[in-house]
Amino acid sequence: MRLSGTLALILACAWTFVEPAAAQTRRIAVGGLTAESNSLYPKAQPMVEEEPRDPAVWMEENAKDSTVASGVIEAAGRLGLEVHPVLRAGASFLGHVEKASFEKTLEKLVHQIRTASPRFDGVILILHGAMVVDGYPHGDAEVVRRVREAMGEDFPIVVTHDFHANVSEEIVKYSDVLITYKDNPHLDTKQRGIQAATILAKMLDGTVKPVQAIVKPPMIVNIVFQNTFAAPYKTVTDESRRLEETNPKVLAASVPGGYQWADVPAMGPSVIVVTDNDPELAEREAKRLSEMLWGLRDQLVLRVPDPATAVKEAMAAPAFPVVLMDTGDNIGGGSTGDGTFILQELVRQKAQGWVVVISDPEANAAAFSAGVGSAFAQLVGGKTDRLHGDPIRIVGRVKALHDGKYVEREVRHGGGRYRDMGHTAVIEVEGSTRDLPNLLLLTNRPTSPNSLHQLISNGVYPERQKILVAKGTTAPRAAYAPIAARIVEVNSGGATDVNPRRFRFQHIRRGLFGIDK
Repeated sequence: MRLSGTLALILACAWTFVEPAAAQTRRIAVGGLTAESNSLYPKAQPMVEEEPRDPAVWMEENAKDSTVASGVIEAAGRLGLEVHPVLRAGASFLGHVEKASFEKTLEKLVHQIRTASPRFDGVILILHGAMVVDGYPHGDAEVVRRVREAMGEDFPIVVTHDFHANVSEEIVKYSDVLITYKDNPHLDTKQRGIQAATILAKMLDGTVKPVQAIVKPPMIVNIVFQNTFAAPYKTVTDESRRLEETNPKVLAASVPGGYQWADVPAMGPSVIVVTDNDPELAEREAKRLSEMLWGLRDQLVLRVPDPATAVKEAMAAPAFPVVLMDTGDNIGGGSTGDGTFILQELVRQKAQGWVVVISDPEANAAAFSAGVGSAFAQLVGGKTDRLHGDPIRIVGRVKALHDGKYVEREVRHGGGRYRDMGHTAVIEVEGSTRDLPNLLLLTNRPTSPNSLHQLISNGVYPERQKILVAKGTTAPRAAYAPIAARIVEVNSGGATDVNPRRFRFQHIRRGLFGIDK
């Protein structure tokens, strides 16, 4: 049957109208440089690229996690976004980032974004927010500045940050949208990825025009008080959520607690509010949330027991296990993982039923060389520097050896699924009984205790022990709280000592409550 001329014309016009709609998928880049720099520690750390992976493999592996990247991937399909991974690189947290390697990796990242063909429509930069580089006090801002310079003022740049970000006015200026995790422990990383992708998609559709404001109250919020699931910080976190849920003009409201071991002008908490083309609303709400933070200051008085007191009280506790947070050797915060202050007290006070994890490649190698069932007598820990205690002589037997790999199926701090702490030896220390063993896990590199499977995979059942030592402050809570009778932060010494007055700051803003007052 032949079509009439009018009908043929209509169908032809319909075809030309439908065809562009099929091409509405937008190409976005996802990548970034990550470091949480403990710049108070005198060491330069190189920026190291992640191993390049096939994009399809990268997508498949990240989709199984609960990270920012996995959130972006999940949301991209329904939002019409085509995700293209670009360079990811990171540096160890213990010290500042070495400049030459930073420049090299940043140049490569910018090159990949700038020269992509077809051209990218936007980028989501997954950054930490507390990166200090030799020559760049706010390394994250320098990353965003270079991308902005390369791609132009109209190129959409959405940035995600960790809760412990030290956010500056500079990075807010160079980005279109900046979102930080709300949760600490970080359980909402995937949600922040979804939020970032959703806002970017609306920007590309032209349905929103983000503007943002930042306010920084003159204070620090000590990491001991940065648990967003408990008072006092929970009140501000809840209000940031309520603001997003009840005001359609508010695209994002972030209240990061800051990172107190970075000696930089931006150190401390921030409030960043992103609105849809309403700068007055953004400024007003950022100021209001900042005033809420400032109003908490009388509740932020540091009262944390020393190791001797904490161990004594844990031994006498009415219910177990008691989890002692080794705050001075907070691995996730940029410490060494070989601090011995709490281990020393456990041995000295003849505690029973304890578990400690120490990063000590030398002692680890000795255990593997001896083999399962063999006698063990080695100096353990305190070998990186003199900040984290003296080596402790440990006598016992090698109970188990493990490759250190495990899977965390629940959403825990950071959202990672596949973990690897390197070869791990379990030492049953003298003084153990069959019911209450004293167990020392020796790893060959520091590993943040974000999962109970760090212990369980090595045949250690944490709920059967009396005292568990976790080298962190808030991050381990998501894993340990479900089985803990009590959690105690311990004011142990080290690179992440929670008392800021024990450090010499030269570049922070002066007059900050919590340090100067």
